[in-house]
Amino acid sequence: MAYDTAIEQWREGVRRLEEAPPGQREALERVVVRIVAELRRRLGGAFTAEELAELYDEGTGWCSDLAVATAPEDPYAWDARVVADAAFARYLRGAADFAGGRRRGV
Repeated sequence: MAYDTAIEQWREGVRRLEEAPPGQREALERVVVRIVAELRRRLGGAFTAEELAELYDEGTGWCSDLAVATAPEDPYAWDARVVADAAFARYLRGAADFAGGRRRGV
């Protein structure tokens, strides 16, 4: 999957997260934070937006596994279109080639 396609999906995940009912936000945020921590572990320090997109392209099943483990009583928090995509969007901010909402040098 190309970065340009992935970023649109990630932004949609952020939108879904922001529009979630107030009673669901705490569990959703807990899951997003857990996925971001795992992204940090998997990608390490410096990474590029393209590397993040490549990891996303490998699949997000592991994100769903983390979601279930983090919020076992909250099945709405298992939706990868919300929690995984929002987490990838959040983690993108730390990419070495990302600034102000777009990739640098592109």
